[in-house]
Amino acid sequence: MKNELFKLQDLEYKKFHSKLMPTINPDTIIGVRTPDLRKFAKGLIDYDDFLNDLPHQYYEENNLHGFLISQIKDYNECIKELNKFLPYVDNWATCDGLRPKCFKKNTDKLLSEIEKWIKSNHTYTVRFAIEMLMTHFLDDDFDERYLDMVANVKSDEYYINMMIAWFFATALAKQYEYAIIYVEKNILPVWVHNKTIQKAIESYRISDDKKRFLRTLKQRSH
Repeated sequence: MKNELFKLQDLEYKKFHSKLMPTINPDTIIGVRTPDLRKFAKGLIDYDDFLNDLPHQYYEENNLHGFLISQIKDYNECIKELNKFLPYVDNWATCDGLRPKCFKKNTDKLLSEIEKWIKSNHTYTVRFAIEMLMTHFLDDDFDERYLDMVANVKSDEYYINMMIAWFFATALAKQYEYAIIYVEKNILPVWVHNKTIQKAIESYRISDDKKRFLRTLKQRSH
C-alpha cells in the first residue's frame, strides 16, 4: 500500500500541506492530494489486511483508512472498524475526513455510540463525536439535549474547542431559538463563546439581523 501511495506523491503539495498540519511530523506526510486519495480508496477491493495493520506509519495511510471506513455499507461493521481506528487518529484532517455514509440511515443506533465517544479521553474521538452530532442531529432528528451534550464537554484541547464552536455556530444556523440561549446566557467558555459568534457571523445561513444581535453578545477575554 505504501508503494502505491508514493506513486501518487506531489512534493509541492507535501510542502504546502505540512504547514496546515502542525501536530504531524512532516516526515510522515507523503504528499498525496485528497481527491487522488479518495479515488484510490474507491478503487481498492481487498483491504482487510490494511485495516488491521495499525498503527500506520504515514499520515496518508490514516486518511486512506478513514476513507475506506466511510465506504463500508454495513452499519455494524462500520462501527466495529471505527472503534478500532479512532484511538489512532492524531490530527483534525483525518478526523474530519471520517464521514461514514451508512450513518445517515442509522441515526437511531448512532446516538448511543456518540454518547460513548463524547466521553472519551482521546481528543479526536471527542471531536468526531461532536462532528457526527453536528452532521446528523441538527435537522429532523434534533433534540435540545444534544446542545447540552456538547456544552458539557470541558476541554483545554484546541481541536475540541474549535469543533464545539463549529457545532454551536451550525446550531445557530439550523436551530436558532434553542442555540441562542447558550450564547445569551454565556454558558460556553469565553473562547468558545466568541469563536461561535465569529463563525456564525461568517455564515451565509444566518440573517443580518441575527448577526447584528450576535455581535452585541461578544465577551471580553480574561
